[in-house]
Amino acid sequence: MLVRDGDRTVMTMVNDFKGEPKEFAIVVPVPTVLKKGQIHIGDKAAVEHLDQFSAPRLVEYFDPDPCPRYEAMFKQMARAGAPAAEMSMDAVGRKDAKGVTIEARYTVGEYDILILSAKESQGLEDWLVANQYRVPKGASRVLESYLKQGMKFFVAKVNLKEQQKLGFSSLRPIQVAYESPKFMLPVRLGMANSSGTQELFVYALSRRGRIEAVNYRTVKLPSDMDIPVYVKGVFPDFYRAMFGNQVSKDDMSVVYTEYAWDMGWCDPCASQPLSPEELKQLGVWWLDDTPEPGTLPTPFVTRLHVRYDRAHFPQDLVFQETADRTNFQARYVLRHEWTGSGDCANARDYRLSLPKRREKEARTLAELTGWSVDKIRGQMRLMSNWTREGESFERVEWWEKMWRN
Repeated sequence: MLVRDGDRTVMTMVNDFKGEPKEFAIVVPVPTVLKKGQIHIGDKAAVEHLDQFSAPRLVEYFDPDPCPRYEAMFKQMARAGAPAAEMSMDAVGRKDAKGVTIEARYTVGEYDILILSAKESQGLEDWLVANQYRVPKGASRVLESYLKQGMKFFVAKVNLKEQQKLGFSSLRPIQVAYESPKFMLPVRLGMANSSGTQELFVYALSRRGRIEAVNYRTVKLPSDMDIPVYVKGVFPDFYRAMFGNQVSKDDMSVVYTEYAWDMGWCDPCASQPLSPEELKQLGVWWLDDTPEPGTLPTPFVTRLHVRYDRAHFPQDLVFQETADRTNFQARYVLRHEWTGSGDCANARDYRLSLPKRREKEARTLAELTGWSVDKIRGQMRLMSNWTREGESFERVEWWEKMWRN
């Protein structure tokens, strides 16, 4: 999670680590040597709330009774649904330095933290291995590129005594604040640990507007399509299939926008906007400032989603803040059919329109996900002509359309 304004960045890293805490470590390239006050241990609840607020969602609408005599009673009712959318410090430094300098060391919360610099990548890799860090083979090639950019390395491990003293059973987020003209997220070092694809979600809060990638194309996900109502029960499966299908179409070369919105409001809301206290926890430092001309006091949130591997994303993600505050959300619409017994001409017209509407929803779903239209029709419990068993529609005569009231 990134908060950005000007050259200032606050980065929050939530570590979904399963295993013994003593086995956990992260190594993150950073543009500068961080002072202890620039490192903070955050609250995962605020990050989880932001995830819920910006998550792709379903929206439900209910068709009104089409017969005029009930007109005053009908108001479209909509409700939004959201997808259910994871060595000790004493030993460090006793090994051969191999051109590695420990620029700073701190204990913050339950973490022991080092800030390292190095003269050459192989020496840094050797130092990490000698100090019992699990480094993937060939990591020196990736480390070298960061050294050429003059970057340092933020290294964190769990201090078991401090964790026990504090009483936390899971790892809390690590937050770092720094100033740098570089607005980027280093992903290549993480790829060295994986032979397959990785899934990345970036939540960015900015003062001016939407965040986008500079060195990769950023596009909005398909949105606002009508899809069959049964998808409500399989939304996670739908979304995974839809996203995977889109990634395949774009040859895994695109960063996708899932959400872009002013944090002050939402429509519809998957959850309530974050409170000022939660935003401050995440690093939004300007809330109490007098707004600059042309800016709003509330931050703008951008949620980006990217699936990547070494072959398709050879560079780290570089971002820029734009002045675009156009609202967007990945949302998918369920329209519940009216099932009343009215027999006015409008009702008969409505019923006659249903087979074509159902077919369109099914074909939209098939195009989004790559699923079979026939299987989708089966899930909708429809026959080959897009009607349900027992349905019969009375044709509306042409004169009825003239004089209906």
